[in-house]
Amino acid sequence: MLPITVKDHDSLLTLNNNDMPVYKDIMVPGLDVQPQFIDINRGIWVLRVMFHPGVRLPMHYHTGTVHLWTLSGKWNYVEYPDQPQTAGCYLFEPGGSIHTFNVPEDNTEITDTLMLVEGANVNFDENGEYHSILDANSITLLIEQYIQENGLEPATYIKPSMPDYAPNIKG
Repeated sequence: MLPITVKDHDSLLTLNNNDMPVYKDIMVPGLDVQPQFIDINRGIWVLRVMFHPGVRLPMHYHTGTVHLWTLSGKWNYVEYPDQPQTAGCYLFEPGGSIHTFNVPEDNTEITDTLMLVEGANVNFDENGEYHSILDANSITLLIEQYIQENGLEPATYIKPSMPDYAPNIKG
């Protein structure tokens, strides 16, 4: 006997990146994004991020875990120059990791990645001073601001609903 479910799904929650816009230079020049899943309640964000040659992100500290797949291109952490990540690589980062993401300037193609991040990136400037924080909420706001400023249609990505009270059921 099949289990009884609260909500029956009549279709899959699926996206086709070929049909979705790419938000170019959204966070820094040379960084293009396609949001896949953003849950601000649980602090989880899944993004397809395309890095152009020469992109270097600020040093950052992860408050939670990261799963990162490299689909094409090449990148490395400045702190681990002998461990480049190339097409086909999967990287797991435990919470508490700190590093500087770097795409070599001599890359001949865009570095295409898919990342699932739990928690936040706490970003630091070149002097090691606090710069900013990047989390599911700030990413949502960045995307919405980008869309509004560029007169684009609302983004399509999977977004769990906000918590709410159950309806009061009276017999």
